[in-house]
Amino acid sequence: MSVKSIFRVLITSAIFLLAILLAWSLWQHYMHSPWTRDGRVRAEVVNVAPDVSGQIVALPVRDNQLVKKGDLLMEIDPARYTLALQQADAAVTARKAELEVRKAEVDARRAELNMRRAQARRRADVDALVVSREAREDAGSQVTASQAQLEAAQAQLQGAQAQYQAALSQRDTAKLNLERTKVFSPVDGYITNLNVRRGDYAAAGAAKIALIDSHSFWVYAYFEETKLPLLSIGDRAKIQLINGASMEGHVDSIARGIYDRDNPQSRELTADVNPTFNWVRLAQRIPVRIHLDKVPENVLLASGLTCTVVLEPGSGKQLPVAKN
Repeated sequence: MSVKSIFRVLITSAIFLLAILLAWSLWQHYMHSPWTRDGRVRAEVVNVAPDVSGQIVALPVRDNQLVKKGDLLMEIDPARYTLALQQADAAVTARKAELEVRKAEVDARRAELNMRRAQARRRADVDALVVSREAREDAGSQVTASQAQLEAAQAQLQGAQAQYQAALSQRDTAKLNLERTKVFSPVDGYITNLNVRRGDYAAAGAAKIALIDSHSFWVYAYFEETKLPLLSIGDRAKIQLINGASMEGHVDSIARGIYDRDNPQSRELTADVNPTFNWVRLAQRIPVRIHLDKVPENVLLASGLTCTVVLEPGSGKQLPVAKN
């Protein structure tokens, strides 16, 4: 064998060994390093629903628009609620007038009772020869009657006071309903999938607008259960979106439960064991929540984006865990 042939064999063997070492290194990195390509950007979705029912007369927003907290999203027709507030105001006025009448009646009954008592005392002090027994008894009965009339007037006054308070409460409710015809944004965020139009009927409590909270983005990274021993709360994370953008974060929390499709719950709340068994068992993927610490200004985040997450094991032990 010539020297050239031996050299070719050595070169081929070296390349073959290098390929084996590279494949082994990649396999070890894939199997034992805490990283995953199964990551998803998530955000809180706020479902905005009107507190009152009616026709939508104003819709000053458009799909995918950025809105600030307190911006007007839509307005319900206020005509019916304006009339209800006017009726409630009239009811308050009427109940207040009735209350004043009942107060005046109680004052009159109390004055009459005081007068009857004074007359009874004067008759009791006069000699029996001057005022007969029947006259004194008649004065006592008049005091008793006046006392009963005062108690009845006081009861009517309490009823009038209760009705007045109820009228005030109804007026406050009518005023609140009128204010709630305008629906404002509860957070800073983006309008998404806007399907409501001006003129649509909105029912109280039924969501009409969805908002993506612009301050709530995080990443859910789904790690295989074999890599969970390598994870720690607070570990630094490098996130790369599928479009090439990079971000930084840290492990915020690790999910403590996923649904077991092979062992669902029966109608009797007992385990419904699957009689079949898959001989090839794949490692389950556990959701790990990644808090975003650094997001470049030119990175556009949207809920549902795909990303790769690489963790730095042990880095969370030196740094305090940031709070949301």
